[in-house]
Amino acid sequence: MESTHRHFLLYKPHGYISQFIYEKKRTKHKLGELYDFPEGTMAIGRLDENSEGLLFLTTDGMMSERVRGAHYEKEYYAQVDGDITEEAVEQMRNGVLIGVKGEKYMTKPCVADKLDQLPDWVGEGRRIRDERHGPTSWVRIVLTEGKFRQVRKMTAHVGYATLRLVRVRIGEVSLEGLKVGEVKEVDTL
Repeated sequence: MESTHRHFLLYKPHGYISQFIYEKKRTKHKLGELYDFPEGTMAIGRLDENSEGLLFLTTDGMMSERVRGAHYEKEYYAQVDGDITEEAVEQMRNGVLIGVKGEKYMTKPCVADKLDQLPDWVGEGRRIRDERHGPTSWVRIVLTEGKFRQVRKMTAHVGYATLRLVRVRIGEVSLEGLKVGEVKEVDTL
């Protein structure tokens, strides 16, 4: 029996929420403004309004459950305020204490590295600030968990506020080849 479900990859731009319906009073850009998605399409995992990057969308709720699981790595590039130290990166690798739903939570050990250069395919993104406001640096973080605003909380815990956050990979699928705002329908995730 052939599946009638549809699957999409999206390079979510900054300023969009990962929802199709938003009931709050503030006007926000919704994913439905980027593409004519079929009814019942849902985002798998979320990126907050200020984050960019790879987002899976599907009409298959079971696929959503599988992808959110720990066996799918999620890779992020975070631009942080200041020149991040190796000690700070090492702390994140080993796990740091963050707040989740009013409780303290120790993040699982993860891959974390300082990036010397951002790959061209990540794109310019929104302008954060210029050099006269001090240095920034980039760190790569690969997680097998996804707590609410986890990457931002991890960098803040080690003393570096996240200025720009881009999810570049989920499992084996990366942003490479997609432009900001581009949607690509795929056979499977």
